[in-house]
Amino acid sequence: MARPKSEDKRRALLASAIRVFAKEGLRAPTSAISKAAGVAEGTLFTYFPTKDDLVNAVYHEIKLELATATLSSYPGKEDVRARMQYIWDRFVEWGASHPEAHAVLRQIEVWPGLRHEPSEVEIALHAELTAVDGSFRGLHLVQDFSPEFVQAAVDALAQMTIELMRRNPSRSAQYRSAGFKLLWAGLSPGP
Repeated sequence: MARPKSEDKRRALLASAIRVFAKEGLRAPTSAISKAAGVAEGTLFTYFPTKDDLVNAVYHEIKLELATATLSSYPGKEDVRARMQYIWDRFVEWGASHPEAHAVLRQIEVWPGLRHEPSEVEIALHAELTAVDGSFRGLHLVQDFSPEFVQAAVDALAQMTIELMRRNPSRSAQYRSAGFKLLWAGLSPGP
């Protein structure tokens, strides 16, 4: 009879995968992940039949954590600027305080083996982001730009802000605020 799987062991494998992938990239061998978790390599494959399954599980775990952090105490009744700033603040704070998970998320997002099946929390976050985007467009914000361009610009600014927050934690709040001001100024209708 097969032994029941342990949720603690599964979480240890995911945490080890994040650490190893952050250090060595997605091509890191599963043996390094097993060793970091303190388990036999066969144990890893008991929980994740293939490396692709492991990478996808890591992605899902990180996205769930990020979505949960972003939606915690979300001010859904506030105006679009307040909602956007809330999402911005939570995202860059999470990225700065979780450098390994953030680095791995960035790698997996461009990985060809990604099979993303969003959780309920991720679906709720996506719905809220869509509503914020609709509010921008309703206010004639970003009217001259494609959604892909806006997303790329927001992503680049967020990555820069996160990096500055990591490099100089004592100025973290200042960078977070300045990043949002720059974002808002870029999205708002100008002269």
